[in-house]
Amino acid sequence: MGSLLKELFAYLGARKKWWLAPVLVVLILFGGLLILAQGSAIAPFIYTVF
Repeated sequence: MGSLLKELFAYLGARKKWWLAPVLVVLILFGGLLILAQGSAIAPFIYTVF
């Protein structure tokens, strides 16, 4: 996983695509939120957002 992140940041730096970093962070946060909310009591509130 660490090498994947290093390669990703190397790509972003080499191609000057730093604007993609916030997009990737938001996607990762939403994915983590959905995974955490699947078995919890806040799931109905999360799914109404989408």
